[in-house]
Amino acid sequence: MAGPLAGILVLDLSRILAGPWATQLLADFGAEVIKVEHPRGGDDTRSWGPPYLRDAEDQATAESAYYLSTNRGKRSVAIDLARPEGQELILGLAAQADVLVENFKVGGLARYGLAYADLRPSNPGLIYLSISAFGQDGPDAAEPGYDAMIQGMGGLMSVTGVPDGQPGAGPQKVGVAVADLMCGMYAASGILAALHERHSSGKGQYIDLSLLDTQVAWLANQNLNYLVSGTPPVRRGTAHPNIVPYQAFATADGHVMLAVGNDAQFGRLCEAIGRPALATEPAYATNGARVANRAALVPVLERLMRERTSADWFAVLKAAQVPCGPINDLAQVFAEPQVKHRGLRIDLPHPTAGSTPGVRNPVAFGRTPVEYDRAPPPLGADTEAVLGQRLGLDSARLASLRKLGIIA
Repeated sequence: MAGPLAGILVLDLSRILAGPWATQLLADFGAEVIKVEHPRGGDDTRSWGPPYLRDAEDQATAESAYYLSTNRGKRSVAIDLARPEGQELILGLAAQADVLVENFKVGGLARYGLAYADLRPSNPGLIYLSISAFGQDGPDAAEPGYDAMIQGMGGLMSVTGVPDGQPGAGPQKVGVAVADLMCGMYAASGILAALHERHSSGKGQYIDLSLLDTQVAWLANQNLNYLVSGTPPVRRGTAHPNIVPYQAFATADGHVMLAVGNDAQFGRLCEAIGRPALATEPAYATNGARVANRAALVPVLERLMRERTSADWFAVLKAAQVPCGPINDLAQVFAEPQVKHRGLRIDLPHPTAGSTPGVRNPVAFGRTPVEYDRAPPPLGADTEAVLGQRLGLDSARLASLRKLGIIA
């Protein structure tokens, strides 16, 4: 059965991560996504390796693991949109599209006659989403920006890392580009909302989305911790600012992540560790009290947790229905029985490597399941097919454009 977005055509003029993450999600949901790339080099992430996917002869292909992570389900069309002939091709595709996603610098596509104002007259139903570092207006609008600097500027690094006064103290960025990824998620949800609204209005619209806005917005409880109290939150390592105990504890041979979310769970924890009286002490009986007295409680728990191995604690705590878990590396993640049962690793056919691994979309539709049948495409793999099908270009015209370097 076709996916829920079957029949939706997405023109993807984005590169790197935020835009491609959004369009991969739309492709998973059944949209046809045409990824437009420059004929020479394509998406920057194609070369962001090693590691690279390897072919049957164990030779590196042209696709890095980074690129593979965010471009499945798409068709690659290589067009030089800096050339007038390339711009005409984009105009033709945009006239048929339901959605266009781009992440050029502010005003970048206007130079080529491909801004929203240029496309709207011929396609008033077009939903045009622009991703930028700082948004389309404001004092920083023209500035470039990447995930790591946005994590810093947007406050995430101020609440991530080892607390001051402890070994290794200092701000840390998150180990994946979460500002980009969350921007991609907001982009996809905004596009879906605009598609829904179009059913009643018949009109498309322009969507302005920035990495900085996204990063500030998704700090969630940390934002409100500051806005309500007037005190900026601080780094707490693995600890939670509003719940105690909710952090990693060293054991005799590793670590256990405790996630005690309410007073009943804390009572069960105290029974399991052989200190039931802790749960009734006024200083620890409620979560609010535990947060206020974390400096006294946490060292007690640290001493107790070091007395047994991680496996021992998992057995004891799970039997007591105390939420806890291991801190896995990715080899351990993909070996987890639950991860294997849920089929999170997938394999897709690849034209030169035979197959490429991937990770499935976590959304499991009951009636219109996601189909994984198109690996991230080699550069320009679908240029002639798409331009022939969508724009009616014949082989002679395609050959001429290819000879001029307009397409590849």
